[in-house]
Amino acid sequence: MTGQALETLVLGGGCFWCIEAPFRELRGVQAIEPGYAGGQTPNPTYEQVCTGRTGHAEVVRVTFDPAELSCADLLRIFFVMHDPTTLNRQGNDVGTQYRSAIFWQDAQQEKTACAIRDEIAAAGVWPNPLVTEIVKLDHFWPAEDYHRDYFARNPGNPYCNAVIPPKIAKMRRLFRDRLVDTAG
Repeated sequence: MTGQALETLVLGGGCFWCIEAPFRELRGVQAIEPGYAGGQTPNPTYEQVCTGRTGHAEVVRVTFDPAELSCADLLRIFFVMHDPTTLNRQGNDVGTQYRSAIFWQDAQQEKTACAIRDEIAAAGVWPNPLVTEIVKLDHFWPAEDYHRDYFARNPGNPYCNAVIPPKIAKMRRLFRDRLVDTAG
């Protein structure tokens, strides 16, 4: 650690389990907390958010060391690790709670998010237009404890086994130089 303050960024890219698991492997990520953002219901429950009526997205709050992983690089990885072109959907998960979203906390994060979105769009990484919303974070509501590190603690979950391993494999293939060194 360089003494530089840690940063946090709140990201929605479908089911929070599917973002949390691969992002845990990134060097510089200090903590990941699943939760809810962008809705109108105070202190929502998972069951309420799953109805799609609270307005919340399933999100992860990523705490990272910007000396090891810049906000811009975290966002570049985010835009590749989920499909930012499908409105209110990731694969078979459909509803506003699964929308692609970046919840910024200050003007610099907003500027960076818009710049990286435009960079990814211009590079043609995805064949369709990006629909990721970039909005100010009004409030982050932590998810229930059983959602934390869900994939690692529920290895037999059929949904997780179908959706998360391909994301982890993609992370390892595309961002090998950004991963935590587990050899030592």
